[in-house]
Amino acid sequence: MKSESTTQIVPAKRVSEIQEYYFSRRLREVAQLNAQGADIISLGIGGPDRPPHSSVISTLADEAAKPGNHSYQPYVGIPQLRQAMADWYNRWYGVTLNPDTEIQPLIGSKEGILHVSLAFLNPGDGVLVPNPGYPTYTSVSRLAQAEIFNYDLTEEGGWMPDFDALERLPLDRIKLMWINYPHMPTGTPASLELFEKIVAFGKKHNIVIAHDNPYSFILNEKPLSLLQVDGARDIAIEMNSMSKSHNMDSGQFKPLMLAAVKGLEADKDWYDEVNATYASRRKVAEEIMSALNCTFDPRQKGLFLWGRIPDDEASSESLADRVLYEGRVFITPGFIFGSNGDRYIRISLCATEENMRKALDRINKMNNKQ
Repeated sequence: MKSESTTQIVPAKRVSEIQEYYFSRRLREVAQLNAQGADIISLGIGGPDRPPHSSVISTLADEAAKPGNHSYQPYVGIPQLRQAMADWYNRWYGVTLNPDTEIQPLIGSKEGILHVSLAFLNPGDGVLVPNPGYPTYTSVSRLAQAEIFNYDLTEEGGWMPDFDALERLPLDRIKLMWINYPHMPTGTPASLELFEKIVAFGKKHNIVIAHDNPYSFILNEKPLSLLQVDGARDIAIEMNSMSKSHNMDSGQFKPLMLAAVKGLEADKDWYDEVNATYASRRKVAEEIMSALNCTFDPRQKGLFLWGRIPDDEASSESLADRVLYEGRVFITPGFIFGSNGDRYIRISLCATEENMRKALDRINKMNNKQ
């Protein structure tokens, strides 16, 4: 009997260049030692051990009880949060930012480091990374397949960039520079003079300056922002942190993870209740499809109803536009999922049955006007 050959799955080359995050590996070791009774005292991780302000906790508890807060939220963050961030920058740094166009809430700085790198670095582009510096700058730059140029920070140099040495680098190939003050790991504080030099350097060589600024409020009477420098917003991006300055979690929020544990323990009654609601909404969605003269397979499963548009419709986009502007109902045109979806539309079941019936009524009225 011939044995079947084993296929080996090979990850992308960029993955093989990345080592496991040191703290991830070491914390796993610490957990194993503690499980053996070692009682390790951790002085290694910069994760605040105190709770946030009491008003944060009470707001979290109050808002978690509101049904509408468990739906998808805007991808750019809720307007209240962006406005609060803008107000915070104005209050503490004297920097005026447009909350609609100059602020982007993130899950955490690691996400920002990745997105900034992917946005500005093509494979082979140069990136300036401080040495010593936060290891994520290096690992993410490797993922982006950028060429890393380390710039030295030394005790003799006050842990600040040597601009003469920077000028000797092939700056025409460098697109992005990471800076971090107050500096981690050395704790070197920022100064406006330093920030002015860095902004001038970035402008001179058309290099984006990315300032990772999570520590400006810790043991620091005069918090500074790179954006306080005139013209910095033309060339710079700054990331700040709720985890360091406000004792809010880095990574996934522990109470949310514990709540997820409870969710995973739910019995069949929970799924039956949820599906009973979706089944009722699905009937209305089918009525909406019929009102739009679309056809569909009734055997579909999942959170949507997928239907083929009539042959006399120009495209799924034109039908979706008409339903939006004339019927005041938003449905998804299938072309966004690929060319094979152009003759289809998608209706979500994530609206109350009452609103779905309102949508059906509006579409019927739209049809009667034609």
